[in-house]
Order: sequence, then C-alpha cells, then structure tokens
Amino acid sequence: MWIKGVGMTKFDYSQKPWWQFAYEAAMEALEDANLRISDIDMIVLSAISSASGGEHQTHKVALLSDLFKTNVPIIELPSVCGGGGVAIWTAIRLGKTQGSEIKNILVLSGEKLVDNRSEVTVDWILSAAERTIEQTEGMLFPVQNALIAQAYMRKYNATRDDLALIAYKNHQNATLNPKAYYYKRPVSLEKIKKAPVIASPFTLYDCSLSVNGGAAVVLTNERTDIEIVGSGFATDYLLTFLRKDITHFKATRIAAKQAFEQAKLTPKDIQVAEIHDAFTSVELFSYEDLGFAEEGKGKELIRSGKVNLDGPLPVNPSGGLKAKGHPISVTGLAQVYEIVNQLRGRCGKRQVKPVPKIGLTHNIGGAGGSCTVHILKSHSAA
Repeated sequence: MWIKGVGMTKFDYSQKPWWQFAYEAAMEALEDANLRISDIDMIVLSAISSASGGEHQTHKVALLSDLFKTNVPIIELPSVCGGGGVAIWTAIRLGKTQGSEIKNILVLSGEKLVDNRSEVTVDWILSAAERTIEQTEGMLFPVQNALIAQAYMRKYNATRDDLALIAYKNHQNATLNPKAYYYKRPVSLEKIKKAPVIASPFTLYDCSLSVNGGAAVVLTNERTDIEIVGSGFATDYLLTFLRKDITHFKATRIAAKQAFEQAKLTPKDIQVAEIHDAFTSVELFSYEDLGFAEEGKGKELIRSGKVNLDGPLPVNPSGGLKAKGHPISVTGLAQVYEIVNQLRGRCGKRQVKPVPKIGLTHNIGGAGGSCTVHILKSHSAA
C-alpha cells in the first residue's frame, strides 16, 4: 500500500487523555493527506489500557466512533511496544484483501503512559514481559536487557563506550526534533558516561524514555509519493532465556528477511532507518539483525560514525526511543512519521542529505518477543 499522510504530537508529560493524543495526531495526518474523516473507510488502533485512573477504557473503538463521528469498522490491536508496527502490518493486509471496499485506512495510536506514580507506570510496562518465572527472579526489563547486553559484549568484545556513543548520537539528533522530548536539550557524552548505573552495563542514559503522545498514518490503495514496499512480522518466545541465542533477536531477523524479500532490496539499499532503541544495546545488535553489519561487527558502525546523522546510514535521526521518547504503542507509527518526512525532505535541521529514497522502520514488542520491519520507498521526482 501507499502512505498518503502522517501526523504526530509532541512527546511529553502533558496530562491530556490518551484519546486526545490520538485525535491530534489523526487530524494532522488527515490534513497532510488532504482528506476528511469521511474519506476514511477503516480505522486501526493500537493502544494499551495504560491509564490507571478514571479514564481507563477498554471499549476504545466505540469511543473513537464517537470522537470521529463515524461508523466505519474500527479494529484495536494492542501489542505492547510493538503495537504501532503491528497495526501498520495488519492494515496493509486488510487494505490489500479488501481493496474494493477499503480505499483509505487511518492507523493511529495515543498513549497517556505516564499518569501516576512511577511504580504504577513500571507495573504497566512490566506486563509486556513474563511475570511468573522471570520477574519473580528479578528479571525486570532493564535487568533482562542488561544480561542480554552482557552476554553480547562478552561474545563480541563490544564496550560500554559503544553504548554511550549510541546514546550520545540519539540525544544529539533529538535536539533538532521539535516533537522530541529532548528538543533543544543537549546531553554531553561525559554526562552520559558518568550517569548513575541502572543495571550494569546500563546507566540512566542507556534506557529509553517513557512519555505520553500520539501518532497516525493514512494508508491508501491510491498511488502516492511514498510506497510501503516491504512489510515483515515475526514473534518469539516470551521467556527470553528459553531462546537458543540471547545475544540477538530472532524475530528481527525473520521480519527483516521477509521485508527485504518483498521489497526486492538488500540492507545496502537502505539510506535512513529508525531502529527500536529501547536500550542502547538493542540498537547495537539490531544493526546486525537487520543486515547492516556482520554478526559481531555492529560496534564498527557506531565507532566509525556511519550511523550518525551525517554518515552514509543515519539511524534514528528523530532521536529514537532514547531521546525522542517511547509512548509504547505509539512508537512504531512515530517511526513511520519520521521516515516519511525524511523521504519527503521535510525534517529541517535533522534532514538526511541528500534526501533519501529508501528508509526502514524497526519496531519491537517486549524484549524481542515480536518485531515488525517496514521498508518505505519514495517515488518523488525531486
């Protein structure tokens, strides 16, 4: 399918209800597409029931019907951190199979993730991992990912400095993104390296930022300037430590293979990418899982500057989850927002130059428990 319009709110801690974030992003996407809500034939929503207060709402599809004054089919697809990507993957297939009835699909998400004490927010996030066996032994997300990072670093001789360079790169990019939480708020490499330890080797700046926000994408069966040429989706075991290899995410490798085969492209063709950096280590070994580097050689990309904004393969020009922010279900759609705008040359000071023609999004649910990879291609004559 094709992308007609994209929208996104600023990622922050404002206390608007989740549906307002979704609505604002949807209105921007519709305006970008030059469409009205009456032109939309289906809505696909991804959101977790994140609010712990009075706005907790499980019948979100009916709320959106009321909000948009529409009676079209509305499907909700919660899939934790990977929800946005799963929503896009599903909408593409619905659009292709129901093309005679469905011309335009609005894919959206809104999350008010941070609305209570930290322990409440953390409890919601922890529900994306195995709670009976691993978490009772202390396997919270930072600990779980830290153990994975330790295993990877021992096996491939990566260092703490490699992780710090990834955090620094993404924070630098976020300072140029008006919708990122760290917009115009630079963080020095020295501060990153001296930050408090969360779970070794992670310091505070190795962990993504929980925020509130919304994003939306309008898909269409009509030809536009941006085409989704590859779309892959795979899952893996919830219990991370039952997997054969914990130093890489198998779901990423499968989804990437699917997407590249559909697109008839290779990793060398990608000119800009948004990678799911829930932790800096995930970005590091995802370079390898996505085919941008040989196994164990991902560190060479960050050390050489290849993945910097001015490098040959810029990764996370938006600031990534690390510094733009990570409002759970919204993230996958926010990645598409960034890549579409990069392909259209609309990113201002963070614009990749020359304007790229082919970009990739990589969205993970949990600690590698699910993954979508999408490849976007610009057909603009510019």
